[in-house]
Amino acid sequence: MFFKKYGWIGLIIFIFMVLMFVNLKQKGGVKLENALTAEKIEMPAIVTDETKDELSAGVFVDVKGEVINPGIYEIGEAERVNDVIQLAGGLTDQADETSVNLAQKVQDEMVILVTSQVEESSLVESTAGPASAPAKVRINYADLEEIQTLPGIGPSKADAIVQYRDEKGLFKDADSLLDVSGIGEKTLETLEEHIQIP
Repeated sequence: MFFKKYGWIGLIIFIFMVLMFVNLKQKGGVKLENALTAEKIEMPAIVTDETKDELSAGVFVDVKGEVINPGIYEIGEAERVNDVIQLAGGLTDQADETSVNLAQKVQDEMVILVTSQVEESSLVESTAGPASAPAKVRINYADLEEIQTLPGIGPSKADAIVQYRDEKGLFKDADSLLDVSGIGEKTLETLEEHIQIP
């Protein structure tokens, strides 16, 4: 009898408690979600060693000879010899532009040596005469056509030399040419008197 008379009050109280519980749970979920979002926003960017390497990646080039400000310069990998020379203040009045390939891409630890016209002319005079020897090919800076003027070097071997030079860097000495595909001991013996390193 009691339950029939006052049961509806208990039912209302029960429904009210359920609604309160659901409401509190939803608010807590929103707060938790907001806290996680804020944490994501405040998270600092992680700089890995790889990122540092990419940011600090650069090429160091040693510029010597007939430039206004000789020295070591840091430059991007995609730059050319001409760009480095401009950083060094440009060529002097005595510089021989033909002594360097201005269009060549720079490489790390590369040496750019700009010779003097006076040195070149005195060298020509000292070697002039009926028994004067032909100029040696600077194997580290010569283009495909120049390399093909060497005895025993055709288009394919010249291309292999340039490709090796681009991938591995400049030749340190004549024996380094043995690492190029297609060049053996006999070819090297023939080349030694016709090439100049550096």
